[in-house]
Amino acid sequence: MCLLVVWSYMGNGRKKHPSPNILSQHCAGLQKPLNSSSPAGINSKDSEKSQSLINSIYSEFGISLEDYLRLQEAVHWADPDRSITNVSMSTSPAHTTFIIENLKKSYQTGEKLFVTVHAKDFYNKSKSYGGDFFQAKLFWNNTKVSDCKHYLPVVFTVNSAPGSDRESCTEYVPLSQASVFGDVKDMLNGSYSVCFLLPWVGEAQVAVRLIHSSEAVQVLKRHRDTDSDRVYFNGYYEGPGPSKTRLSETVMCNVKWDKNGLEHMGTGDCCCEYKDPHTEEIWRCQRPKSLPCSALVYHSMGGYRNRLTEKEKKLMKQTNKDINGDKSIIKIFSSKTIGMLVNSLTQKNSTAQRCRDAGKCVAQKRGTDVLTLRQYKIKKCHPGLHTPVPAGFYLNDVWTSFVCSTRHFTTQMTSECLKDKQIYMMGDSTMRQWFEFFVKEVPNLKQMDLHVQYQSGPLLAVDVENNIDLHWRAHGLPLRTEKTAVADLHYISNEINGLAGGPHMVIMFNLGPHFTTYPLDFYTHRVLIIRTAVLALLQRAPDTTVIIKTVNTGYKDIFGSDWYSLQLDKILRWAFQDVGVYILDVWQMTACHYSKENIHPCPVIIKNEIDILLSFICPV
Repeated sequence: MCLLVVWSYMGNGRKKHPSPNILSQHCAGLQKPLNSSSPAGINSKDSEKSQSLINSIYSEFGISLEDYLRLQEAVHWADPDRSITNVSMSTSPAHTTFIIENLKKSYQTGEKLFVTVHAKDFYNKSKSYGGDFFQAKLFWNNTKVSDCKHYLPVVFTVNSAPGSDRESCTEYVPLSQASVFGDVKDMLNGSYSVCFLLPWVGEAQVAVRLIHSSEAVQVLKRHRDTDSDRVYFNGYYEGPGPSKTRLSETVMCNVKWDKNGLEHMGTGDCCCEYKDPHTEEIWRCQRPKSLPCSALVYHSMGGYRNRLTEKEKKLMKQTNKDINGDKSIIKIFSSKTIGMLVNSLTQKNSTAQRCRDAGKCVAQKRGTDVLTLRQYKIKKCHPGLHTPVPAGFYLNDVWTSFVCSTRHFTTQMTSECLKDKQIYMMGDSTMRQWFEFFVKEVPNLKQMDLHVQYQSGPLLAVDVENNIDLHWRAHGLPLRTEKTAVADLHYISNEINGLAGGPHMVIMFNLGPHFTTYPLDFYTHRVLIIRTAVLALLQRAPDTTVIIKTVNTGYKDIFGSDWYSLQLDKILRWAFQDVGVYILDVWQMTACHYSKENIHPCPVIIKNEIDILLSFICPV
């Protein structure tokens, strides 16, 4: 196995950590593996070998040693610094606490709030190492504002008519729910620093959850590295039998990746192998007893194998637990700078929400909004934009983006934006939610019956009047789905390679939940193949719009934890950071909303995702 070790400085100590084994399947050419225990790190000779190895193998992907090491840093996660002999040594959500640093009587919009989380074990002892997976948000879900009980004051003054109900207020926006994502930093000593931006006027509280303890993360790591076949699939073979009968057999299938537990299916002549000529990935099924390998017709999800030990089950039980801490109410007033911008944006959001509730828009003064947006240079949406933390915030179920200037689309605006567009969606069921939204939202968009299995597609909807055609299909194997024709399962890269592109074409895809049990090098290989296809597309048709939907939160178990998803999300962003595509961040949008977490986000979240999506397609 090829192993790179890189020294990096974190906090006050020097830490070493191994690579995520992205090159491990290609390391047979090295005379010796790099010594991960050597305090010297990478010597010049080893570095030359590593550089040569990466240049020879990943030259087609444009990946340098520097790029590779940047990925290694992105996916690195701290390990416990001692052996965990019993569960009580792990992080206890009941004993772990958080405090608000230097709490003030009041704040202004645009300020930052800092929180410190102190991790403790079940003995109530402070932990001295990092690696816990926390998520944090700032939120508010009540209304307590002076005389105008149902409205939130903002900075702009409205010239209301004398005697009106609102004459005594400046300008008011209804406030029922608000939330924003918090940036958690591991200090590697048992404490965690959380930073919040204060984006709305009113009140707020802090909420912190322990998604997984550092010890539970080690369980997730171990099973990803040794137990990747715990999710398996069925292959259905059909063919002619004696006396004009039909034979059928069902066998077990999975990715061919001869390590991480995927070698358990067997060796030699055990299996039928299906190598894609373009991606060179291999799908493998146990050889049927009475039918040839060419008789594979259908695919489906097979099942789950839970191989957790009793100790591991106890560690995983302490998952997604609220942390006790400072419940102080944060009072936030408007500032004259950032507050004006934030309140301008939330004023727009309030208008959008009232339009949704009423089913129509009422004309309102917008001059101040436009002036403020120009003054603070909110960027027009364009490919390649960085995603900040936070990427935006919710106010009354409407997301305000800090990435670029987004809009909130009515049905008519949606139809106008999609007019004369060919839209290709590829991915999983969370991407299919976008397809379903458009079919429901756009009046003339009619779904065609292609007589396929709905879960995996392909699906097609057309609007002849507006010249819109909308496509969705699953991302190919591996795919947890109901029984579906193998011929209908196409890899994303192959689909992109078959499209001409152009100014009227929009291509969007995602890749995540169906890959959570697989090794990182397998996922990275898949992502880099797609990256190559996207680069070729933009070379031949640079005016094609390409949008990548990130991974969202939702899963919390050994088969699909948020920690797994976060690792995949980092790889996806790393691979496309310099490609010139739109990246639509849904991680923060799903992590901080008040609705119950689900791998399939609720309609409110989907609507806000679509607003950003359409703002990318039709920027202003």
